[in-house]
Amino acid sequence: MEKPRVFANPIDKKINNVQDLFRSDKDSRSKNPIDVNKKINEIFASRNHVYKSKVKITLQDKVVEKEIVGKTNLNLLTLDGDLIRITDIVDIERL
Repeated sequence: MEKPRVFANPIDKKINNVQDLFRSDKDSRSKNPIDVNKKINEIFASRNHVYKSKVKITLQDKVVEKEIVGKTNLNLLTLDGDLIRITDIVDIERL
């Protein structure tokens, strides 16, 4: 069986596709979202959580202290009626 013929275009110039510099912004790094979800689940599974838990939430632009009462797939529900997107949370800890 004969192999098909393929045209290979000749390379006449020097190829320079190597990256010389990598720059990272320190603020762009955040904790792994799996870790944040794990912390949230631990707060709700805690023996101290009956109806609400007072937490300190570090968001991308500020730090807030809220009392959380529930959770959906995308948001945390607070006692004040606020919704906090889980994807915006950098860190969460129980007070």
